[in-house]
Amino acid sequence: MKTSTPVKANRWGHLVPPLYQMRSTMLDTAALWEDKLNDIHPSQRSSAANLLHYLAMRAEDLRDIQNELHAAGLSSLASSESHALRQVEAVLERLGETLPENEISKIDFLYSGKLMNQRANVLFGPKVNPNIPHLMVTMDTAMADDYAGVKNLLLAGMNIARINCAHDDESTWLRMVQNIKKASRASGHPCKIYLDLAGPKLRIALPSKGRKKGAMKISEKEIFYMVEPDSPVPSRQKMVACTLPGVIACLQPGDRVLFDDGLFEAAVLSIDDDIATLEMLRISGEKNKLKNGKGINFPDTALDTWSLTAYDKSVIPFAHTHADIVGFSFVRKPEDVAELQSLLKRPKRKPIPIVLKIETYDAAQNLPGLLLQGMKEPLFGVMIARGDLAVEIGFERLSEIQEEILWLSEAAHAPVIWATQVLESLNKSGLATRSELTDAAYATHAECVMLNKGKHLLLVLAALRNILHRSGGHHLKKRYVFRPLGIAERFINSR
Repeated sequence: MKTSTPVKANRWGHLVPPLYQMRSTMLDTAALWEDKLNDIHPSQRSSAANLLHYLAMRAEDLRDIQNELHAAGLSSLASSESHALRQVEAVLERLGETLPENEISKIDFLYSGKLMNQRANVLFGPKVNPNIPHLMVTMDTAMADDYAGVKNLLLAGMNIARINCAHDDESTWLRMVQNIKKASRASGHPCKIYLDLAGPKLRIALPSKGRKKGAMKISEKEIFYMVEPDSPVPSRQKMVACTLPGVIACLQPGDRVLFDDGLFEAAVLSIDDDIATLEMLRISGEKNKLKNGKGINFPDTALDTWSLTAYDKSVIPFAHTHADIVGFSFVRKPEDVAELQSLLKRPKRKPIPIVLKIETYDAAQNLPGLLLQGMKEPLFGVMIARGDLAVEIGFERLSEIQEEILWLSEAAHAPVIWATQVLESLNKSGLATRSELTDAAYATHAECVMLNKGKHLLLVLAALRNILHRSGGHHLKKRYVFRPLGIAERFINSR
């Protein structure tokens, strides 16, 4: 086989100056953030540098040069998230440029691939099939007293058992843990315990006078009111409250308020004496009732709350004893992560790794800062929690945003969990939809796939293993063009 030779500079030499400029910008950006890199855990510093290199690259519109590179038969810089600087340098070398050996980035394709695999296996544990992602399964309450059921899940491929602290209690969680560990020993299949913190509960609470109100009828264009959960009930008929105190003070006229996974969309008209006046703009479901306990999202509102609740903090001792991983629900800003990192440190033991659940607009926008804060510990992960995320950012933007989360997480060499409604119809009814089969195949872009609880989990695990095995050889073959990435621009310009 003939060895390849550099592309002739007389035809493609005009590509060299912009590539050098790109490389210079990437190096300058990392130097500008050098004080932040000093705070990063030593094992994470190369990853932090690569993230900054990638952010610098993605803050620019590269589509024109990408097309020319592709036409020249060279790397168009797509799929270079894990080794951004080295990919630019490699293209320069293919164009005949010679770079000083001591200045060439050591973070290349092979290094980053090994690093990502190592981190995923440490975070999520060993797995039987190296060609498919790790498989996480959410524990149903019944699993606390169903040892055989837990063992069957392990035999079907479960690598991580997810316990959702938003449900049940410590006694139930403990029985789940005991069944998982017993089944793991008996089957010889290792299984990590993933403890998901509940996070702030933003739910509908329908105020009433002396009686429990389960639902409230509402129509499009109708005016209604939102109050604090502990407020006296005024004489107005159409009222709702949010279970999270302090929300009313954060609202502004024009802010959207979404109820019940986005089925109802309202807008704030005004705020007066801790009462917000809202107008119902859209009702997408067949039933026009707001029900107690359904979720509320405030995608346009800067909520003046911490993501870590008092209830979450009360769960930490249980996590210290039983959890291998802790999921951080509704994380919004780096300061939230720093607080949980501090709480999860254990005397004479390694801190428990955190998985950052990206499920709010704020978390998506703050992702670079969240990743850098996560890098202050030797190991962490990211979950694309598509349920609330889709509601917060709009369903039509979900595909775009989940792609961006995958890119930035890979640039940080952070393992990713693909979560929410994976093969949901198959899990609930025993029959998959065509669209969710395609969605499941796309999960090969992540290091782990999460399944919710359901009646047909064994069937889902078998189907998912089959889909992921068939799709696993294809997901590196996609080519992207890099328009400016808003998240990258905002982060780079914030310095």
